[in-house]
Amino acid sequence: MRHWLLGGTAIGLAVGFAAPALAAPDCAGLAGKTVGAHGRVESAQVVAADAAKQLPAFCEVKAVLTPAAGSRIGAVFRLPQNWNGKLLGSGGGGWAGNVTLMAASDGLKRGYATAQTDGGHPGTGVWDNSWAANPQAVTDFSWRAIHETAQASRALVKAYYGKPQTQAYYQGCSTGGRMGLMEAQRFPADYDGIIAAAPVYTLQVQTSSLLRNQMFGAAGASLTEAQLKLVNGAVLKACDAADGQTDGVLANPRQCTWKPAALACQGGQEGGSCLSAAQVKALDTAYGGIRTADGSWAAFPLWRGGEAGWSRFVGTNGTDATNGGGMKTLQPLLFGQTPVDMARLRADPDVGIARSSAFAKEYEAKDPQLTPFFRRGGKLILWHGLSDPGPSPTGTIDYYDAVGRTAAGAEAAMRLFLVPGTEHCGGGPGANQPDALTALEGWVERKQAPATLIATRMDGAMTRPLCAYPKTARWSGQGQENDPSAYRCE
Repeated sequence: MRHWLLGGTAIGLAVGFAAPALAAPDCAGLAGKTVGAHGRVESAQVVAADAAKQLPAFCEVKAVLTPAAGSRIGAVFRLPQNWNGKLLGSGGGGWAGNVTLMAASDGLKRGYATAQTDGGHPGTGVWDNSWAANPQAVTDFSWRAIHETAQASRALVKAYYGKPQTQAYYQGCSTGGRMGLMEAQRFPADYDGIIAAAPVYTLQVQTSSLLRNQMFGAAGASLTEAQLKLVNGAVLKACDAADGQTDGVLANPRQCTWKPAALACQGGQEGGSCLSAAQVKALDTAYGGIRTADGSWAAFPLWRGGEAGWSRFVGTNGTDATNGGGMKTLQPLLFGQTPVDMARLRADPDVGIARSSAFAKEYEAKDPQLTPFFRRGGKLILWHGLSDPGPSPTGTIDYYDAVGRTAAGAEAAMRLFLVPGTEHCGGGPGANQPDALTALEGWVERKQAPATLIATRMDGAMTRPLCAYPKTARWSGQGQENDPSAYRCE
């Protein structure tokens, strides 16, 4: 007899274990069992260790959670044999969840039991939200799936290992960052520590996408990849050395005041070596952003130094490959029976109407009141790439500042790290892989509040310290550039 935790109540269920408990938990025996308040295990199997990928052997459990009629949340839990006693949840990206082994691999290598969700629908298209026609799927993706998965993971860990986890952590980027903020805001008891990176936490990310497409879709305003590199080169030439070293990365882009007019075509100039008046105007608008009448952002600014990577998310060549960040499909939910031309979305009143919709009230994770999370001892690490062409670091800074003004204990329980030269959740020329999980472990388990994170580039060619906002790392001028001790926070 082993006890399964159902909705907070321990209920004994025969699951095939002998008494006393077996030394090795029965993975296959989990199939068909209930888990948590609303879950049922569909399959469970042992996956052998993979030495080439440095992955341990683990029990892979696939479950379906049904907290309401019309809801079907897919969840995958991976329970390693060399369990470190802790639980790690993670989120999705775009308009999808993520249950892939790749997304769980970092946690598994560290010995974590991992928990992932499909966000309430099986689709994996990052710009596809056609599933939002189902109101229950909207609720699931907005907040319920990540919470239900967290609750089920606790029950499963306790039943499988015979004891609860010592700590439960969460990490996610993009949509996963929004999910992390939603957990801190609505369910402060689910996790002891949360990493929310580049969070797409309001519809301002999607309205930014539509309005940026308009900027570069205007007559004569589109930019080729070569022209984006031209602009990026001019920015770096003007501002790269300001942080004490010339390494192709701006440590603090907001200090850079380079103006696109410096590349304006003169006399008979035309083509790839200069910018037209329309291109200069589009760049000025992109750097400055667009505000609504109430002062909030309708389009977040794009930061200088990341121009070479903009086209991943922005229609800089005059075409939109992102479905307006997925917003075009949501028109009926955002605007009801009032037709809105999404290609000509207006800062006023369209953005305000969309953000006051019932959909936005479920989806947006903008509440800065994190006092209950902090009061429990919860710790929050935010990080954002300064060259992110999707969700802007401006939005993450705004949220960090709002929490600081609103939530008791924020100064002692929250840190923000800005990552120079890094695009959306990684990529870019900077040290684009910050080790936030190690810092979170030290903070929660050993009370060591992180003043810095160590970040490396994926190819191993760059290592940099990241200073807790608002400080910036500056090279001392002595020592190796890839030695974090050669930097000071200013």
